[in-house]
Amino acid sequence: MLVIDAHLDLSWNALQWNRDLLESVYTIRAKEGRMAGKGRAGNTVALPEMRKGRVALSFATMLARSTGHTAAHIDYGSQAQAYGIAHGQLAYYRGLEADGHIRIIADGGSLRGHINEWERWEAEGAIEDASPPLGFALSMEGADPIRDPAQLEAWWAAGLRLLGPTHYGPGRYAGGTGTELGLSDLGKPLLQEMSRLGMLLDLTHFSDEAFWEAVAIYDGLVLASHNNCRALVPHQRQFSDEQLKLIFERDGVIGAAFDIWMLEPGFIRGSSNEAVFIDDVVDHIDHICQLAGNSRHAAIGTDLDGGFGREQSPCDLDTIADLQQLPAKLAARGYSEADIKDIMHGNWLRLLYAAWEA
Repeated sequence: MLVIDAHLDLSWNALQWNRDLLESVYTIRAKEGRMAGKGRAGNTVALPEMRKGRVALSFATMLARSTGHTAAHIDYGSQAQAYGIAHGQLAYYRGLEADGHIRIIADGGSLRGHINEWERWEAEGAIEDASPPLGFALSMEGADPIRDPAQLEAWWAAGLRLLGPTHYGPGRYAGGTGTELGLSDLGKPLLQEMSRLGMLLDLTHFSDEAFWEAVAIYDGLVLASHNNCRALVPHQRQFSDEQLKLIFERDGVIGAAFDIWMLEPGFIRGSSNEAVFIDDVVDHIDHICQLAGNSRHAAIGTDLDGGFGREQSPCDLDTIADLQQLPAKLAARGYSEADIKDIMHGNWLRLLYAAWEA
């Protein structure tokens, strides 16, 4: 079944982690076999495995913070550095597109043609070596690379279609995970410019304070690209039922994340993943569906290889191709084929068509 994955840090892995994503997951693991560090030799995502897993479309991120708390390869000492890194990540995607490996999708007509091509390929037998190019919708995780709200139009012209204004810590535009900060002085004009352009607002990583301030200002379509449920895993990184209901009311979609500290209450990074399974992801999908009373708002946003590898992914997931386990697991919970298609890809398509064909 076709998959849409709403959060993959592909350019960050390619450039900041120096992984050639044209190679297989297994080749990358072999090359990293003697490297020290979290996630090394345990990656789960590369373009060949995305094709094998029928990931027809992903929301491919640009990620470069400038919070004042520098960290190697992710949080930079100045906004100009973050700006430059993000443009390098954009150039990587354009390079993949120029070489025919992917296509960047930025409007409704292109999306319909792309999905139709993938559906024909699947109906004709899904021969892996003959799959269409992978589709990327460009997203930015944390708006620190955007110099000021007026510059957002230039990013739109460059192909950016989804924006999460903050990440971890005190972002330039809003408080993120691990803070109690609301919007900064730049936050409101950024959200107003997003509304004007029709850029989708990704609420993931907002602090609670920033979440409620943002949805009171931004009047467009919202999503949470990679977010789980606080009712199941009590942590500020997850969304409360009240926040989830707000997203339902705005006809938004929530992508279930596969990072296991978001799946197991009290999980300590570095602990064994042997007790966490893909079924635990299904628990979060099911909670969203039960809370909403339908399957309209549940989807996938794996965040695989988002600074971790197999050691912090469900133990029964080897690569992103294992997303194909989800349809059977959802069916075992009583979900219909139509519901499963919506969760696997249909809900993201509905949201994108609503944003891009209005």
